[in-house]
Amino acid sequence: MKGTSMTRNAVVLYSGGLDSATTLAIARAEGFAPHTMSFDYGQRHRIELDFAARYATQLGAVEHQVVCMDLRQIGGSALTSDLEVPKGGPEQGVIPVTYVPARNTIFLSFALAKAEVLGAFDIFIGVNALDYSGYPDCRPEYIAAFENLAGLATRAGVQGEDRYRIHTPLIRMTKAQIIRRGLALGVDYRLTHSCYDPTPAGEACGLCDSCRLRLKGFSEAGAEDPVPYVRREP
Repeated sequence: MKGTSMTRNAVVLYSGGLDSATTLAIARAEGFAPHTMSFDYGQRHRIELDFAARYATQLGAVEHQVVCMDLRQIGGSALTSDLEVPKGGPEQGVIPVTYVPARNTIFLSFALAKAEVLGAFDIFIGVNALDYSGYPDCRPEYIAAFENLAGLATRAGVQGEDRYRIHTPLIRMTKAQIIRRGLALGVDYRLTHSCYDPTPAGEACGLCDSCRLRLKGFSEAGAEDPVPYVRREP
């Protein structure tokens, strides 16, 4: 193992949203030097990238990198096509159309490549399997499988230099617990954006799955969400 956690580099997947900002704060609190990575993949809510670029270092990143690709060429999601973003709340047991095919696999693959270059063995991702939209690539079994893959698919892993760890500090937390943890760590949630279908002015719609989960979390945490919304449902 190279060094201690107090000196170790880590790659943090950071979208500019609530969960990834909290994950970044946790990585810092655990003593890692976080190198953040965002993705410009053709998402309709591209405003999240502006938040990520503007606030990454303010929230504790050593450096911030944006990887560009165009998943609109593949489509299959309301976030990367002309499909309408659902506004009626999630349908139980159905993976919503806001799921982007293989997104976390793609993102983690880039993060793994970055980690290899840095000589890092720690990757943080803010997936959650409690208050979430049912995406298959947010589940603990998926993360465990990718962690195993990382050891098989990399030079450092094969040579036994160290073991890659995919940190998912939020995976078994409710949204309210995530928010409380972030507030305790000093996260300023004004510097985050979560909406899947924001207005041109950047206001959150208040009705998409992401907005609903965020508003529910703040309500249950007994805190006020500081970002502007077009509509806030009770």
